[in-house]
Amino acid sequence: MRAPAWRVIAWMCAAHVATMTGFSTFAALLPQLQREWGLTNADAGLVSGAFFGGYMVAVPLLTSLTDRIDARRVYFVSTLAAACGLAGFALFARGTASASLFHALVGTGIAGTYMPGLKALADRTGGPAQARAVSFYTAIFGIGLSVSALLAGKAEAAFGWRGAFALAALGPPIAGLMVLFGLEPRRPHAAAPAGVIEGLGRVVRDARVRPFILGYAVHCWELFGSRSWMVAFLVFAQGAASWAIGPIAIVAMINMLSPVASILGNETALRVGRARLIRTGMAISAVLTCLLGFQAGVPAGALGALVAIHIMLVMIDSSALTAGLVAAADERERGAAMALHSTLGFGAGFLAPLAFGLVLDAAGGNRSTTAWGLAFVVLGVGGLIAPFALKFRK
Repeated sequence: MRAPAWRVIAWMCAAHVATMTGFSTFAALLPQLQREWGLTNADAGLVSGAFFGGYMVAVPLLTSLTDRIDARRVYFVSTLAAACGLAGFALFARGTASASLFHALVGTGIAGTYMPGLKALADRTGGPAQARAVSFYTAIFGIGLSVSALLAGKAEAAFGWRGAFALAALGPPIAGLMVLFGLEPRRPHAAAPAGVIEGLGRVVRDARVRPFILGYAVHCWELFGSRSWMVAFLVFAQGAASWAIGPIAIVAMINMLSPVASILGNETALRVGRARLIRTGMAISAVLTCLLGFQAGVPAGALGALVAIHIMLVMIDSSALTAGLVAAADERERGAAMALHSTLGFGAGFLAPLAFGLVLDAAGGNRSTTAWGLAFVVLGVGGLIAPFALKFRK
């Protein structure tokens, strides 16, 4: 007997949060590790981006495989890879090269859980429930980020930064067991009549899905570039002692708003149209992102409010972009479409932290408000162009 849709959605969302226990660990502890290892901003951006590099390399294969085998199996094996990366970081990371290697392995593991998990969820729901399943699953990403950041801060205070990474390694295998044994087995839909590469090629040529894929890349450039550097930015802007509960907790609490923004955006899109919501949300978000870095000198409360608004605006189109892709893609090649969607999105996530760090170094370093401002402009400029360049059909 098939489980009710709400139960499948809740189970997959809980597993999704568990896979992400190590997602924000490096970003949350970046100021400390940058000092301890003597990292330049470009070095720090490289370690941050390595996660997305590992993701980008692995996700085309791992997500496309879900068109041919049960997504549960891909998910479970991938959680073991993520755990190995986090444990390796805890035990062996000593600087840029080793940290980048293990962070990339974490990203490889997450590549086999995020979109394959969404594929497993989409395969077990349908109709209106499917659009809301996509919305809730992608929205819960923000809660996972917050849990990861809070866990990192608390664990570092108690056990040191290596202990924080070791503790984070426990989450992914728990999620893998949840999905492997908590979802009913399901054969994929009839496989597409070609291999992985041919399937990806057809997705690229499909004008119905292409705008959602490119729009998601712009979204991820802004989202992951910002999140990778937000704790460091707040430390610069006010100093760690100026925040009553600390910059890590501030960012974690603000990230809790992300699911609200993402779900609200998707519900609004269902009423006013996805294209209208995406274009408007992306443009407004981009304007604020371009201005944010120049606001480092404003009072702490005002800056916290600006960051909260920024994070909500960045997330407003997230679920709408992914739900639009799932709805538009050929059911036989949904895995391939989601693979390309995620590859370009997290590929942008790989490049954005590095580009941010390079601009920060080139424009005066992380003690310069102008440098921070220009680095945020680099993140926002794509959102100013994309609403006019991409032709969303609905």
